[in-house]
Amino acid sequence: MDLKATYFTFDLTKTKNMQNSSNSSGKCPFMHGSTTTNENSVTKWWPKSLNLDILHQHDSKTSPYGKDFNYRDSVKKLNFKSLEKEMHDLMTEPQDWWPADWGHYGGLMIRMAWHAAGTYRTGDGRGGAGTGNLRFAPLNSWPDNGNLDKARRLLWPIKKKYGNNISWADLFILAGNVAYESMGLKTFGFSYGRADIWHPEKDIYWGSENEFLAPSEERYSNLDDASTLEQPLGATHMGLIYVNPQGVNGKPDPLKTAQHVRETFSRMAMNDEETVALTAGGHTVGKAHGNGDDSILGPEPEGANIESQGFGWINPKGNGNGVDTVTSGLEGAWTTNPTKWDNGYFDMLFNHEWELRKSPAGAWQWEPVSIDENKKPIDANNPEVRQNPIMTDADMAMKEDPIYREISLKFKEDQAYFSETFARAWFKLTHRDMGSKNRYIGPNFPSEELIWQDPIPVGKTDYNVEDVKAKISESGLSIPDRITLAWDSARTFRGSDLRGGANGARIRLSPQNNWEGNEPLRLSKTLSVLEPIASEFGISLADTIVLAGNSAVEEAAKAEGHNVDVLFKPGRGDASQEMTDENSFSNLEPLADGYRNWIDSKYSNNAEEMMLDKTQLLGLTAPEMTVLVGGMRVLDANYKGSGDGVLTNQTGVLSNDFFVNLMDMNNKWSAVGDNKYEIIDRSSGKVKWTASAVDLIFGSNSILRSYSEVYAQDDNKQKFVNDFVSAWSKVMNLDMVQ
Repeated sequence: MDLKATYFTFDLTKTKNMQNSSNSSGKCPFMHGSTTTNENSVTKWWPKSLNLDILHQHDSKTSPYGKDFNYRDSVKKLNFKSLEKEMHDLMTEPQDWWPADWGHYGGLMIRMAWHAAGTYRTGDGRGGAGTGNLRFAPLNSWPDNGNLDKARRLLWPIKKKYGNNISWADLFILAGNVAYESMGLKTFGFSYGRADIWHPEKDIYWGSENEFLAPSEERYSNLDDASTLEQPLGATHMGLIYVNPQGVNGKPDPLKTAQHVRETFSRMAMNDEETVALTAGGHTVGKAHGNGDDSILGPEPEGANIESQGFGWINPKGNGNGVDTVTSGLEGAWTTNPTKWDNGYFDMLFNHEWELRKSPAGAWQWEPVSIDENKKPIDANNPEVRQNPIMTDADMAMKEDPIYREISLKFKEDQAYFSETFARAWFKLTHRDMGSKNRYIGPNFPSEELIWQDPIPVGKTDYNVEDVKAKISESGLSIPDRITLAWDSARTFRGSDLRGGANGARIRLSPQNNWEGNEPLRLSKTLSVLEPIASEFGISLADTIVLAGNSAVEEAAKAEGHNVDVLFKPGRGDASQEMTDENSFSNLEPLADGYRNWIDSKYSNNAEEMMLDKTQLLGLTAPEMTVLVGGMRVLDANYKGSGDGVLTNQTGVLSNDFFVNLMDMNNKWSAVGDNKYEIIDRSSGKVKWTASAVDLIFGSNSILRSYSEVYAQDDNKQKFVNDFVSAWSKVMNLDMVQ
């Protein structure tokens, strides 16, 4: 397989061409009434705008299946054995339009699966294999994903046959799994259940650069310190999965490359041992393709003309494939037997001396100083010829970095241990964004619970919920105390990788019990009241925390004259400290929470933007965000009881006062400091309230103001309460498997 990070230069002018642009030169433009390209966005000129589109992506309007289709239900109807047999057969069934190396498509399929999964990053949980986004720009046109458009088309007959019962997202990873199995690896397992999206994610930040493969300096505050890679990015260049295989900025230096490998793989949740296993295991099979001149290649899929029909990087030389395949600047295989799972990678790496040479495409690669002819891999297209093996700078890092070297030598001496470590790391790579094990589907996922799956025991369900709520109400806990605890517990959820949430009651454990945003002292006092109640009823603290919040909402609504029941799903369990990967959970720590009007001081200028980011991770819409903020303010749920944005004279009552007073033109607004504003009575000049940017954005942003006006109307007081209860319940139940 090609290295997970290929590096060759595209003609970037081609990437910016519009479809059919080659045929439009000199022709009169057709003037039409709608905005049909991204370059002409109606908000492009706004000096300050929030991208609310990220809250409304992937809705039912984009799906050809409509709102009633549920992929998780559909995939359970799949004939798993039949599909997997056909996938095995596909690996060695040649297609003339894209011949297989050594007659086996395994290397190509593994690379496709890897590149689908390898975009995952721990910082925000975004990326990963869970959505099938490899079909869309920018990923379908990343330099690193060269010719993966062909891999997907090879799968089309299977997708066509099994249709709605198998998603592209599942198919990509299944193909990689089956490829390894067909080459002799005993994989760790596989789960179905990845639902496809139907357009690119708008929320994922791939980098600020305006071109693929821009110099790495644009991503680092100090290129010599790999840890300074901009968060949450997981690659050294835009358009790569991890690192440049030729070395940092294309300059070979294995020890320097090692530091960048370590940083990028850690951001994918991998430790040093997993990193070595994945690097070696990825290069045990397949080859890199650089036997030609990349300057003659056609544009990438998204930049190609219509007649290319989604194919990219077309090579006009010869047949454009087989011996003429150009995917990366590098050319060659890593092992003697590139279609066999063995220990050949380490044997090749450590049993030879290596020197820098240029590939036919002009890329830096490492080749052996001398090697026996029978150790050379057979040519991928001519069984009568053998070719030199290669190593990338990242491969040489496995030999020269002291830590990686020790691990590599351990694997070299113990093939079984290497195989098991790789299989587990591969499973982690391809399943990291699928959430807990109880979400897994199919006959082949492992029974073992792994700490990175955030295991949680199943909680009790057969108890009287109303009795528990009554006990909580009698406990003396205030409405704000209950609201903030339940919210802080649930808000950790990330829809990006289905981690966090109220289930597990991890808010009482390290690291969450010490997070500044959770008000540790207040947290401890509130938990001390609820823990005996949970014990008395024999239920989980996790359920008790959510019930505390729900009871507070119901009481606050009743104080305004509204009788509501907040939807509650029992059965949460309590995780232990041993079940909690503290290092991994540290990525879930909030640096801001617009819903509780709190932000770390060094980010104060971005308060509304950080609220939007969190809202998207919670899977909330713009109206849901609006109603929740307004409700949380009047419930007095601000961090440390701050009065900012509490635009009411009756706190703890679920009223629409926040919106009424924000919309009241008898008030004016004045900036008085960093992220600090006053709301002033126009006639008297008296300061009535204070507010933050997050508060005022609901009046200043025209879209958000339109929602605020709805909730400020006299006839929508009940609607406000109902919508708040619905949105609140949604957040409380985000981590409960549907």
